[in-house]
Amino acid sequence: MENKETKVEETPKKSNKRFIIVLAVLVLAGGSFGITKYIHSQHHEETDDAQVEANISPVIPRISGYITEVRVQDNQRVKKGDTLLVLDNRDELIKVEQAKAALQAAQSGLAVSEAAAEAAKIGINSTEANVKVVDAQIEAAKVTLWRANQDYERYANLIKDHSITQQQFEQAEAAKQSAERQLEVLQSQRKQASSQTTTVSSQTKTTINQVPVQQATIQQRQADLDNANLNLSYTVITAATDGILSKTNIQVGQYVQQGQALFNLVLDEAPWVIANFKETQLTKMQIGQKVMVKVDAYPNHEFEAKLTSFSPATGARFALLPPDNASGNFVKVVQRLPVKVEFVDTKDERIKNLRPGMNVNVDVHLD
Repeated sequence: MENKETKVEETPKKSNKRFIIVLAVLVLAGGSFGITKYIHSQHHEETDDAQVEANISPVIPRISGYITEVRVQDNQRVKKGDTLLVLDNRDELIKVEQAKAALQAAQSGLAVSEAAAEAAKIGINSTEANVKVVDAQIEAAKVTLWRANQDYERYANLIKDHSITQQQFEQAEAAKQSAERQLEVLQSQRKQASSQTTTVSSQTKTTINQVPVQQATIQQRQADLDNANLNLSYTVITAATDGILSKTNIQVGQYVQQGQALFNLVLDEAPWVIANFKETQLTKMQIGQKVMVKVDAYPNHEFEAKLTSFSPATGARFALLPPDNASGNFVKVVQRLPVKVEFVDTKDERIKNLRPGMNVNVDVHLD
């Protein structure tokens, strides 16, 4: 009976020892884990609120029209300049022909204006020459009149002494009157020629001024033609750069509006990471610090990166409806600030396979 009681007493003691040992191991393990985490937290800042980002360019038509060809498929890789789709160009071709005809008409109008300007210059030169001729004739008529006056006065004195005949005196008087009338006629012609010169000169200026107007019209018609050709080129929509297309949800015969986003092109450039850190984590973070990135798609690989910039405002500030703490009840919420992280080894093939929106874990080394 004594042996049985001894065995019963020994069993609880062994159980208590095992419990104490397990408890001690757990305490040591928990303490080690806690100390390790504390030390790690002093030199690192981590977040899983992070995603891969890349430049995404929307494919937008510059003119409206019906789609006649779709030359790409969903998720297709394209090169810069590759044709993505073609719009019906018949309307634009007509506009190009109209612009060409208008340009030719303007050029013809310029040729006519230049010819008219040259003719007008010749006309003004001719009228000015006529005025000069009449001026010369007037000067000759004045000389003739002066001589006739001299003869008349001399004959008038001689007739008093009966030194000449009456016939001679009358001839001198007739010559004087003829010279006066001739001068009057020439002076009248001079006025007409001068008036004609003024009129022709005014018309010439008007005609010459039409030349720059026609030249400006040609420039305008040339601009219209260039614009028509530009719009014609817009009927062929090409890739702006290398990249991968998103889902191309368009069909032949579909009408698209100018400025309508049809689908997207993810640019073939190195992606980056946007990590949203709590504002309380930013105390020791600085630009240029080393960052290790883990992507869910590659759980067994860490990508080396670096912190390159901080957002100028929290993510909530850029929301469609930013919070307004001045109205209503206020509840303090820890804000997150977007931080840009760029990969160091951009030639890594795994980085090229990353897609915008992928989830990642970011670990910033504060030292």
